[in-house]
Amino acid sequence: MFDCLLGEVSFRTSRSSGPGGQHVNKTESRVELIWNFQETNCLEDWQKDLLAGRMGHRLTEDGTLILASEKYRSQHRNREDVTDRFLKLVIAGLVPVKKRRPTKPTRTSVEKRIKGKKIRGEIKKTRRLGPRE
Repeated sequence: MFDCLLGEVSFRTSRSSGPGGQHVNKTESRVELIWNFQETNCLEDWQKDLLAGRMGHRLTEDGTLILASEKYRSQHRNREDVTDRFLKLVIAGLVPVKKRRPTKPTRTSVEKRIKGKKIRGEIKKTRRLGPRE
C-alpha cells in the first residue's frame, strides 16, 4: 500500500526561508509533497471517507494534501522528512478509533474517596467548634 501511495505523490521544491546566508539564496532545499486525495486508486471508498473526516482541515478545496518541510539544509533530507510525515499521517488516519467501554469504579476506589471525604469533613467540623481550652 505504501509503494502505491508514494507512486501517486509528487514533489515540488523551492527556496527555503530563514537564515543561511548565500546557501539559502541559491539552493532549493524546501520540499513540498502534493497528493491528490480524491483521485487516489490506493484506497477504498470507506478509507477515503475516514481520511476525509480526520484530515479535512489539512486538505485544499479540491481534495489535495500539501505537506512541506524545510527543516534541514539538504533537499534530500527534507524529502525524506516530508515523506515520513505523510506516511505517518495516512497511517494514523486509517487506524480505527477504539470504542470506549464504560467501567464502574472499584470498591477500593469508592471506599478511598468516601474516607477522604470523611477526613475533610472532620477537619471542617473542628474549625466550626473553635479552639478548645
